[in-house]
Amino acid sequence: MAEKPPLVLAPLILASASPRRRDLLAQIGIVPDIIAAADLDESPRKDETPRLLALRLAQDKARAVAATHAGSLAGFVLAADTVVCVGRRVLDKAHDAADVVRCLELMSGRGHRIYTGVAVVAPSGKLTSRVVETRITFKVLTPSEITGYAASGEGVGKAGGYGIQGRAGGFVTHLVGSFTAVVGLPLYEARCLLEGAGYTC
Repeated sequence: MAEKPPLVLAPLILASASPRRRDLLAQIGIVPDIIAAADLDESPRKDETPRLLALRLAQDKARAVAATHAGSLAGFVLAADTVVCVGRRVLDKAHDAADVVRCLELMSGRGHRIYTGVAVVAPSGKLTSRVVETRITFKVLTPSEITGYAASGEGVGKAGGYGIQGRAGGFVTHLVGSFTAVVGLPLYEARCLLEGAGYTC
């Protein structure tokens, strides 16, 4: 009797070039087979709330990458997007130290919210997604703390101008929600979506 061919699992495609997201997945033993970042316009639409923006961008990234890996290339596509806001004001990724300073001055001594959308497209094309909300409060920052952090370069390229997993972790007085979502990928929700889509974690 002929042996059955080994079961070949569909690959996991991470729709992000972020090393932080790869590191987070590695924490729970998940290693993407393919890295394929989506290049999209991330500008908010008119009257779009930060929550809906995070969800839409995660979904759009997942769909865009799934479209380029269709047919025999189809796999499980995992995408995420993080939006930092004070009230309804979205704080974009900091382009330079001046952006970091502006963000930290705005968040000093007050609360802000992080919405992280996560989306999975199964090989069948079915899309599932969630949004995770995390509330964070910073201590009152001194001018030297703000300029010192900005000079470190750590906040450049990050939404809201800071990375909680680095020096800015020392600014946080209160956090309600998911720490990993703030870093860039809510691990519990990502794992649930992958398993629900049929991926073996």
